Amino acid sequence: MSAGSAGSAGSVRAAGSVGSVGSVGSVGDVPAPGLAPRPVQRHSVRGQILQALRTALVGGELVPGEVYSAPVLAERFGVSATPVREAMQQLATEGAVEVVPNRGFRVAERTPRELAELAEVRALIEVPVMLRLARTVPAARWAELRPLAEATGAAAARGDRARYAEADRAFHRAALSLAGNEQLLAVADDLHRRSQWPLTSAPATRHADLVADAAEHTALLDALIAQDLNVVQSLVREHFTGSEG
Repeated sequence: MSAGSAGSAGSVRAAGSVGSVGSVGSVGDVPAPGLAPRPVQRHSVRGQILQALRTALVGGELVPGEVYSAPVLAERFGVSATPVREAMQQLATEGAVEVVPNRGFRVAERTPRELAELAEVRALIEVPVMLRLARTVPAARWAELRPLAEATGAAAARGDRARYAEADRAFHRAALSLAGNEQLLAVADDLHRRSQWPLTSAPATRHADLVADAAEHTALLDALIAQDLNVVQSLVREHFTGSEG
Protein backbone atom coordinates (compact mmCIF):
# COMPACT_ATOMS: atom_id res chain seq x y z
CA MET A 1 0.00 0.00 0.00
CA SER A 2 2.88 2.29 -0.48
CA ALA A 3 3.01 5.18 -2.90
CA GLY A 4 3.48 4.48 -6.56
CA SER A 5 6.77 4.67 -8.36
CA ALA A 6 7.54 7.06 -11.14
CA GLY A 7 8.04 5.71 -14.62
CA SER A 8 10.69 6.84 -17.07
CA ALA A 9 10.61 10.36 -18.47
CA GLY A 10 8.84 10.94 -21.72
CA SER A 11 5.56 12.06 -23.17
CA VAL A 12 2.43 11.37 -21.19
CA ARG A 13 -0.26 9.03 -22.39
CA ALA A 14 -3.24 10.19 -20.38
CA ALA A 15 -5.33 7.07 -19.99
CA GLY A 16 -8.18 6.69 -17.58
CA SER A 17 -11.96 6.94 -17.31
CA VAL A 18 -12.05 9.18 -20.37
CA GLY A 19 -11.16 6.12 -22.45
CA SER A 20 -8.45 6.51 -25.07
CA VAL A 21 -7.30 10.10 -24.96
CA GLY A 22 -4.37 11.91 -26.48
CA SER A 23 -0.83 11.93 -25.20
CA VAL A 24 0.35 14.90 -23.14
CA GLY A 25 3.62 16.75 -23.64
CA SER A 26 5.64 18.91 -21.27
CA VAL A 27 6.31 22.64 -21.50
CA GLY A 28 7.90 23.67 -24.75
CA ASP A 29 7.65 20.19 -26.24
CA VAL A 30 7.10 19.79 -29.94
CA PRO A 31 4.26 17.27 -30.47
CA ALA A 32 5.85 13.83 -30.46
CA PRO A 33 5.84 11.89 -33.75
CA GLY A 34 2.91 9.56 -34.20
CA LEU A 35 0.89 11.00 -31.31
CA ALA A 36 -2.08 12.56 -33.07
CA PRO A 37 -4.57 14.50 -30.94
CA ARG A 38 -7.59 12.43 -29.88
CA PRO A 39 -10.32 14.64 -28.40
CA VAL A 40 -12.10 13.66 -25.21
CA GLN A 41 -15.88 13.62 -24.99
CA ARG A 42 -17.40 17.02 -24.31
CA HIS A 43 -19.56 15.84 -21.42
CA SER A 44 -17.89 16.64 -18.12
CA VAL A 45 -14.62 17.50 -19.84
CA ARG A 46 -12.92 18.77 -16.70
CA GLY A 47 -13.75 15.59 -14.81
CA GLN A 48 -12.51 13.37 -17.61
CA ILE A 49 -9.26 15.26 -17.89
CA LEU A 50 -8.79 15.24 -14.12
CA GLN A 51 -9.17 11.46 -14.08
CA ALA A 52 -6.80 11.06 -17.02
CA LEU A 53 -4.17 13.22 -15.33
CA ARG A 54 -4.53 11.29 -12.10
CA THR A 55 -3.99 8.06 -13.99
CA ALA A 56 -0.89 9.52 -15.62
CA LEU A 57 0.40 10.55 -12.20
CA VAL A 58 -0.06 7.05 -10.80
CA GLY A 59 1.63 5.48 -13.80
CA GLY A 60 4.60 7.84 -13.55
CA GLU A 61 3.87 9.25 -17.00
CA LEU A 62 3.70 12.72 -15.50
CA VAL A 63 7.27 12.86 -14.27
CA PRO A 64 8.08 14.30 -10.81
CA GLY A 65 9.91 17.61 -11.14
CA GLU A 66 8.82 18.19 -14.75
CA VAL A 67 6.74 21.24 -15.72
CA TYR A 68 3.69 20.85 -17.98
CA SER A 69 1.73 23.68 -19.58
CA ALA A 70 -2.05 23.78 -19.81
CA PRO A 71 -2.07 24.80 -23.51
CA VAL A 72 0.15 21.89 -24.53
CA LEU A 73 -1.93 19.45 -22.49
CA ALA A 74 -5.11 20.96 -23.92
CA GLU A 75 -3.88 20.47 -27.48
CA ARG A 76 -3.39 16.79 -26.81
CA PHE A 77 -6.87 16.45 -25.35
CA GLY A 78 -8.43 18.47 -28.14
CA VAL A 79 -10.03 20.96 -25.74
CA SER A 80 -9.44 24.54 -24.63
CA ALA A 81 -6.86 25.25 -21.96
CA THR A 82 -9.52 26.26 -19.43
CA PRO A 83 -10.70 22.78 -18.31
CA VAL A 84 -7.09 21.60 -18.22
CA ARG A 85 -6.11 24.50 -15.97
CA GLU A 86 -9.11 23.75 -13.74
CA ALA A 87 -8.10 20.09 -13.47
CA MET A 88 -4.50 21.05 -12.72
CA GLN A 89 -5.66 23.52 -10.07
CA GLN A 90 -7.58 20.69 -8.41
CA LEU A 91 -4.44 18.55 -8.46
CA ALA A 92 -2.56 21.49 -6.93
CA THR A 93 -5.01 21.60 -4.00
CA GLU A 94 -4.39 17.86 -3.55
CA GLY A 95 -0.64 18.38 -3.48
CA ALA A 96 0.06 16.47 -6.70
CA VAL A 97 1.37 19.46 -8.65
CA GLU A 98 2.69 22.95 -7.91
CA VAL A 99 1.82 26.11 -9.80
CA VAL A 100 4.78 27.61 -11.68
CA PRO A 101 3.90 31.22 -12.62
CA ASN A 102 3.97 31.90 -16.37
CA ARG A 103 5.01 28.33 -17.14
CA GLY A 104 2.43 25.83 -15.98
CA PHE A 105 2.42 23.13 -13.33
CA ARG A 106 5.31 21.15 -11.87
CA VAL A 107 4.65 17.59 -10.75
CA ALA A 108 5.40 17.43 -7.04
CA GLU A 109 8.49 15.51 -5.99
CA ARG A 110 7.46 13.09 -3.26
CA THR A 111 9.71 11.70 -0.55
CA PRO A 112 9.72 8.43 1.40
CA ARG A 113 8.91 10.43 4.55
CA GLU A 114 5.72 11.78 2.97
CA LEU A 115 4.76 8.25 1.99
CA ALA A 116 5.34 7.00 5.54
CA GLU A 117 3.23 9.81 6.96
CA LEU A 118 0.38 9.02 4.58
CA ALA A 119 0.57 5.33 5.48
CA GLU A 120 0.41 6.21 9.18
CA VAL A 121 -2.66 8.41 8.75
CA ARG A 122 -4.39 5.82 6.58
CA ALA A 123 -3.72 3.15 9.18
CA LEU A 124 -5.13 5.32 11.97
CA ILE A 125 -8.37 5.66 9.98
CA GLU A 126 -8.81 2.35 8.20
CA VAL A 127 -7.46 -0.25 10.63
CA PRO A 128 -9.97 0.30 13.46
CA VAL A 129 -12.82 0.57 10.96
CA MET A 130 -11.89 -2.68 9.26
CA LEU A 131 -11.52 -4.51 12.57
CA ARG A 132 -14.96 -3.31 13.63
CA LEU A 133 -16.48 -4.34 10.31
CA ALA A 134 -14.82 -7.76 10.57
CA ARG A 135 -16.82 -8.36 13.74
CA THR A 136 -20.16 -7.08 12.48
CA VAL A 137 -20.48 -7.61 8.71
CA PRO A 138 -21.82 -11.04 7.63
CA ALA A 139 -19.70 -13.28 5.44
CA ALA A 140 -22.14 -12.96 2.52
CA ARG A 141 -21.52 -9.22 2.29
CA TRP A 142 -17.77 -9.73 2.16
CA ALA A 143 -18.21 -12.37 -0.55
CA GLU A 144 -19.78 -9.70 -2.76
CA LEU A 145 -16.38 -8.01 -2.90
CA ARG A 146 -14.75 -11.02 -4.55
CA PRO A 147 -14.88 -9.55 -8.11
CA LEU A 148 -13.08 -6.43 -6.88
CA ALA A 149 -10.30 -8.47 -5.30
CA GLU A 150 -10.02 -10.48 -8.51
CA ALA A 151 -9.77 -7.25 -10.51
CA THR A 152 -6.69 -6.24 -8.53
CA GLY A 153 -5.17 -9.63 -9.30
CA ALA A 154 -5.89 -9.31 -13.01
CA ALA A 155 -4.34 -5.85 -13.23
CA ALA A 156 -1.31 -7.00 -11.25
CA ALA A 157 -0.84 -10.02 -13.51
CA ARG A 158 -0.74 -7.68 -16.52
CA GLY A 159 1.70 -5.38 -14.76
CA ASP A 160 -0.71 -2.50 -15.38
CA ARG A 161 0.06 -0.12 -12.53
CA ALA A 162 -2.57 2.49 -13.43
CA ARG A 163 -5.37 -0.07 -13.62
CA TYR A 164 -4.09 -1.72 -10.48
CA ALA A 165 -4.30 1.59 -8.63
CA GLU A 166 -7.92 2.03 -9.73
CA ALA A 167 -8.84 -1.52 -8.75
CA ASP A 168 -7.05 -1.16 -5.42
CA ARG A 169 -8.99 1.99 -4.53
CA ALA A 170 -12.25 0.38 -5.65
CA PHE A 171 -11.64 -2.59 -3.33
CA HIS A 172 -10.90 -0.33 -0.37
CA ARG A 173 -13.88 1.92 -1.07
CA ALA A 174 -16.22 -1.05 -1.24
CA ALA A 175 -14.90 -2.48 2.03
CA LEU A 176 -15.06 0.84 3.90
CA SER A 177 -18.50 1.64 2.45
CA LEU A 178 -19.88 -1.12 4.68
CA ALA A 179 -19.37 1.31 7.57
CA GLY A 180 -22.05 3.54 6.07
CA ASN A 181 -20.01 6.73 6.58
CA GLU A 182 -19.68 8.93 3.47
CA GLN A 183 -17.24 11.33 5.12
CA LEU A 184 -14.98 8.43 6.02
CA LEU A 185 -15.06 7.25 2.41
CA ALA A 186 -14.15 10.68 1.04
CA VAL A 187 -11.22 11.18 3.42
CA ALA A 188 -9.89 7.63 3.06
CA ASP A 189 -10.09 7.71 -0.74
CA ASP A 190 -8.25 11.04 -0.92
CA LEU A 191 -5.46 9.72 1.30
CA HIS A 192 -5.30 6.50 -0.72
CA ARG A 193 -4.98 8.38 -4.00
CA ARG A 194 -2.22 10.57 -2.62
CA SER A 195 -0.32 7.50 -1.44
CA GLN A 196 -0.28 6.15 -4.99
CA TRP A 197 1.49 9.10 -6.59
CA PRO A 198 5.10 8.50 -7.67
CA LEU A 199 8.06 9.10 -5.42
CA THR A 200 11.03 11.24 -6.39
CA SER A 201 13.41 9.26 -8.59
CA ALA A 202 11.85 5.97 -7.48
CA PRO A 203 12.27 2.88 -9.64
CA ALA A 204 9.22 1.40 -11.31
CA THR A 205 7.23 -0.94 -9.10
CA ARG A 206 8.20 -4.52 -9.80
CA HIS A 207 5.65 -6.82 -11.35
CA ALA A 208 6.19 -9.30 -8.51
CA ASP A 209 5.34 -6.61 -5.95
CA LEU A 210 1.99 -5.90 -7.59
CA VAL A 211 1.16 -9.60 -7.74
CA ALA A 212 2.09 -10.07 -4.07
CA ASP A 213 -0.02 -7.10 -3.03
CA ALA A 214 -3.04 -8.37 -4.98
CA ALA A 215 -2.63 -11.73 -3.24
CA GLU A 216 -2.73 -9.91 0.08
CA HIS A 217 -6.12 -8.43 -0.83
CA THR A 218 -7.40 -11.90 -1.63
CA ALA A 219 -6.06 -13.33 1.63
CA LEU A 220 -7.71 -10.55 3.61
CA LEU A 221 -11.04 -11.12 1.89
CA ASP A 222 -10.79 -14.88 2.50
CA ALA A 223 -10.21 -14.25 6.20
CA LEU A 224 -13.13 -11.83 6.37
CA ILE A 225 -15.44 -14.34 4.70
CA ALA A 226 -14.24 -17.09 7.03
CA GLN A 227 -14.64 -14.65 9.95
CA ASP A 228 -11.16 -15.53 11.17
CA LEU A 229 -10.62 -12.43 13.30
CA ASN A 230 -7.05 -13.28 14.28
CA VAL A 231 -5.93 -13.51 10.67
CA VAL A 232 -7.92 -10.41 9.73
CA GLN A 233 -6.26 -8.41 12.49
CA SER A 234 -2.79 -9.55 11.44
CA LEU A 235 -3.35 -8.78 7.76
CA VAL A 236 -5.02 -5.43 8.33
CA ARG A 237 -2.26 -4.19 10.62
CA GLU A 238 0.38 -5.17 8.07
CA HIS A 239 -1.59 -3.70 5.20
CA PHE A 240 -0.03 -0.25 5.47
CA THR A 241 3.57 -1.24 6.13
CA GLY A 242 5.38 -1.65 2.85
CA SER A 243 2.76 -3.00 0.46
CA GLU A 244 1.24 -1.27 -2.54
CA GLY A 245 -2.43 -1.01 -1.67
